[in-house]
Amino acid sequence: MKVFKFGGASVKDATGVKNVVSVLKETGEKDLVVVVSAMGKMTNALEQVVNDYFGNTAHLKASQNEIFVYHETILKELFISEKHPIFKKVKGIMADLNQFITTTKSKNHAFVYDQIVSYGEQISTTIVSEYLNESGIKNTWLDARKCIVTDANYRDANINWETTQSAILQHVSKKGITITQGFIGAEATNNFTTTLGREGSDYTAAIFAYCLNAANVTIWKDVPGVLNADPRYFDKTTLLNHISYREAIELAFYGASVIHPKTLQPLQRKEIPLYVKSFLDVKGVGTCVGKGVTLDPKTSCFILKKDLVLISLSALDFSFMMENHIGDVFKWLHEYKMKVEMIQNSAISFSVVINNKYDNLEELLAKLRATFSVTWNEGVILYTVRHAMPKEIKQLESGKTVLLKQESRETVQLVIKTN
Repeated sequence: MKVFKFGGASVKDATGVKNVVSVLKETGEKDLVVVVSAMGKMTNALEQVVNDYFGNTAHLKASQNEIFVYHETILKELFISEKHPIFKKVKGIMADLNQFITTTKSKNHAFVYDQIVSYGEQISTTIVSEYLNESGIKNTWLDARKCIVTDANYRDANINWETTQSAILQHVSKKGITITQGFIGAEATNNFTTTLGREGSDYTAAIFAYCLNAANVTIWKDVPGVLNADPRYFDKTTLLNHISYREAIELAFYGASVIHPKTLQPLQRKEIPLYVKSFLDVKGVGTCVGKGVTLDPKTSCFILKKDLVLISLSALDFSFMMENHIGDVFKWLHEYKMKVEMIQNSAISFSVVINNKYDNLEELLAKLRATFSVTWNEGVILYTVRHAMPKEIKQLESGKTVLLKQESRETVQLVIKTN
């Protein structure tokens, strides 16, 4: 039993869905769990529906219609006749979405978000499963919400591992091919849909692999594997043939975009290898994450995070920044759902780089100003370099305003001002 995961880029259009068939036929795997994300940028489109639900109800029908038209276009290219049952299935899913929108009065943004955005995965897996059957690849469609059991922490739900493992073993056969959704689960009390955080489909694949004791996991992407830097921001990149679990977790923690940060822990616990390969080059070697050498080849790895906020604090009476002060700061960062990317402190100051993911910066600053002297910079860039050479850091710093710099034996971080 193995686990494959296909992301949104791999099923963004009819050609992509057809290519999934080619990948499955070329690999020849017969016993698989195939985890599929929403098609293309559909999660973004559904987020617009959420925004319209709360702030622009006049545009709701139009934003829903865009979703239907997008999928209908793909259906017409995949299936000969519009009388095929798949058209009715997709219309039924869209009708369920519309019913939720028209009958729900909830003002809980995170709850509504999870219910609406999950329809992307429901539709994509329904289409992929049906097309695989049409192409001679028999499979079973599985609603992941029957298996992935979570708490009610909407938008970033936590897994109940014991209940999830029991459900997966009950619903998933180790023989044949199962198609299921990434990113989504259901909370245990009321069975409402939850999501595992953006890019959580990789995590879903790892959950199934862990619970099924899979031989390995392969994430199929539009890149040849894990690169030492994001080619959108760096001119020269190197394919990493092998990464140890520890190094991959470090890279994921600092924000490497190819692997979801939560994906690696369950795989490491059972030493399940993770492969990252290109769906455009099935025979390519890709990258293996597993036991063994830290990096092959041994090279510097560059990670860039944009649109962050640097906050610097000092006590109003110029006293030392003691543990009780810093404890209060972390309590408020948690309260306002700020992801901490970097911290640095001295005797009289404390600096923190945060991701204002939930747009709560103004409320946080107001809270901090009551206790501290506060300065901040919005829109900063955080560079993280693993295994850096001194000349590489000098090149990164050249011509830039460095607001903060932190260096350890293996990692250098630079906070760069952008405006």
